[in-house]
Formats: sequence, C-alpha cells, structure tokens
Amino acid sequence: MIKSGFEKGKNMSNSEEFFSRAQKVIPGGVNSPVRSFSKVGGQPVFIRKAEGAFLFDEDGRELIDYVGSWGPMILGHANPKVIAAVQSAASRGLSYGAPTEIEIRLAEKIISFFPNLDLVRLVSSGTEATMSAIRLARGATNREIIVKFEGCYHGHADSLLVKAGSGALTLGEPDSLGIPKDLAKKTIVLEYNNISSVSELFSKQGKEIAAIIVEPVAGNMGCVPPVKGFLGTLREVCDKNGSLLIFDEVMTGFRVSPGGAQQIYGIKPDLTTLGKILGGGMPVGAFGGKKEIMEQIAPLGGIYQAGTLSGNPLAMQSGLATLDMLEDHKIYESLENRSAILTEEMKRLAEEVGIPFQTNRVGSMFSIFFTKTNPVTKFADVLEADNIQFVKFFRGMLEKGIYLAPSPFESGFVSIEHSDQIIKTTLEAAKKTFNEIGNT
Repeated sequence: MIKSGFEKGKNMSNSEEFFSRAQKVIPGGVNSPVRSFSKVGGQPVFIRKAEGAFLFDEDGRELIDYVGSWGPMILGHANPKVIAAVQSAASRGLSYGAPTEIEIRLAEKIISFFPNLDLVRLVSSGTEATMSAIRLARGATNREIIVKFEGCYHGHADSLLVKAGSGALTLGEPDSLGIPKDLAKKTIVLEYNNISSVSELFSKQGKEIAAIIVEPVAGNMGCVPPVKGFLGTLREVCDKNGSLLIFDEVMTGFRVSPGGAQQIYGIKPDLTTLGKILGGGMPVGAFGGKKEIMEQIAPLGGIYQAGTLSGNPLAMQSGLATLDMLEDHKIYESLENRSAILTEEMKRLAEEVGIPFQTNRVGSMFSIFFTKTNPVTKFADVLEADNIQFVKFFRGMLEKGIYLAPSPFESGFVSIEHSDQIIKTTLEAAKKTFNEIGNT
C-alpha cells in the first residue's frame, strides 16, 4: 500500500525529516550537489530501495526512474545476476589490497569492448580516471597545457574544474573556490562543437598543448552530440601537433553503444576514461590507451598513480556481471527503439500544445530542452532554454510518479527494464504535464 507521505501526527514527510537531519551533519544535506534539488526547488527525495525501472522513496512512493544513478543502471536496478555476483564476492572478503584474477578478467572484458585500448588501469571513480589520464598526458608529452570544452564536465579535479574566460581563445578561470588561478591557467576552454576555434588555437599554440579532453557526446550540459567533423578535427590537430586526444567516456562508455561513442563515430582517441556502467552500480573507474603511453605509469614508468581500493573485488564482480550481459547486442537494439519512442513522442506532445521543446538523444542517453533552438549543439544553446518551464515540467512529472534528473543540465537514461508499458505510462504523464503547463 502506498503511503501518503504524512504519518499521523507529523507535519513533514519522511524525506523532509531526513533532509532536515542530513543538513545538520552533511554540507547542504547531500553528498553530491546536484542531489540537493537546488535547480528545481523543493527538497530532495530520499530513496529507500530500487528495483528494475523503479525507485521507492522513504514515503512509500513508487517512481519510474530516468536518472539510473546518473547513468550506471543500464540493466535496471537490483539486476539478479549482478546482485548475486556481488553477494558471492562479499562472502570472500570486501577488500584485499592485492592483485586478483577478477581484475584481469574485467580488464580483458573492457578491451574486448574497446579494442583501441592496449592496456587498462582500474581505479575507483570517473573523477580519478580523468585526473589520472590528464597527469599521464602531461607526463608523456612533457607539456602542461590541456584543452577542454565549455559545458563538458570531467570530474572535480583541479585542472578540470575550469570555466571559459571572456573570449573564444582564452585561458580558463577557476570554476570553484580552492583552485589556484595559476593552475587554471594551464587549462584552455573552448566552445563545444566549434571546429574553427580548435583549428585557430592549435595553429597558434599546438606545440605547447599536452592533450585535448572531451566528452565525445556531451552529457553534463544535457545530452549534446558532436556535429559532423568536430571529433575528426580534434584527432587531426592532435596528430599534427604531437598532442594526445582523451575521450571521457565515463558516461557514454557501454551506454551509447557497446564500444561507446568512439565506436559510433569511428574516431580512435589516444586515451579513454570509463566509469558508471563499468561498475554496474559499484564505484569503479578506468583509464586506458596505447601501450607506449600506458607503460609510462608506475611501476613501469615515472608517472605516479595509485589507489588503495583500486580493483576492489566487489566492484570487479559487479562490473564483470554487467558487461557479460551487455555482450548480447540485442539489448542495444531494444534500448534504441524505446528511447526513440520516448523522446520523439515527448516532443510531439509538447508541440501539440505549442510549447517550444527539443530533445537530443544518442542511444539510450537523452535530454530535454524547453527552447526553439534546433538543434541544440553548444552550451550557449542550453543556457538559452527556458528553465522555468523545465522546473514546471520536472515537478509535474514527479507528482505523477516520474523521476527525471533534477537539473536542466543533466542527461536522462533508459534501461532495459523500461518496458513498452513503462514508456507508455511516462508519455501519458508527460501529456498531462504539458497540458498543465500550456494552460498556465
């Protein structure tokens, strides 16, 4: 029986009570800022459990989940095979701090999905993977400057938490307190999908640049695919100038296709970072690439990288069980079809009531934008979208049992547990919500 959320004699829901408690012991009451609901108002929903395509909150509500723990849950929540693998691993101990055979098996599996990788180093998070890849690129090239793109997020390492300056070709400015300005100056920020700015920068400073790091499909300003020729230009300028190309596939790896965005677009980076789906819900990251680059990491080379919990046996078993299931490529056909129906029908429903609305999608990764701009190709386009309309839509959908990312700058995800009926239920809720917005 679904509870109302207000027990007799209480003035607040369980989630509200928990959030009040959390704020007394956790900064902002959350352990990651986007969970705070600061972009959509109100207070965050506290989750009790998850199963399949559903979340169950602490007030008894059943929610259809399109966040999927921000991407990892491509098989849905609490997949029986993954859970069994983790339980089996846990029975043998939680951590060893020593090599295991399961680490080898997961590394071999990663390379089977990403044949461009010769060697892989396993870590504990996507941030750790990108941070390590940047250090490796700088050490391998003996250069300091890196290039990233506005709207792309690569974790909260100091060199990567940098925003664009005032011009198209300007050194970065810290995007957070606590980052030395001198370090931020080692990062140049360009506009995503702006091919000419890349060519112009490398014509002037190409021999000083250690690496380009890019989300080949941006996922942290919403889902924004690369325009034709963008990724190819990155490959060309890196080859010409001896710089390394790093694809941050923490979000897109195993998500947009079995071999990530590099498989879809046919571009081979020098280094690739992975995470999210790789762990099947457990904290895991990885970075890998060409042998001659990866062999410069300790203990073989002088570029230091280490981690006490790297290769954690529970995370390795969870990741291996997930990737074993994803070897069935029919899964991706199903994800493609259902994700297409969801986004195309949602756009049609918005247009029926005259609401400016666009969707971007690559595979089972998607975003919605309340804007007339079509297509949405860069961060400036995202900023021009009507966030007031987004908040109305988010809150209207949440009231109807649909849990979307609580920010207009995040992507959504479809899992194999999102059945045709669940997609239909979602679209029925969207139709009602669009009508409510259109009548206000």
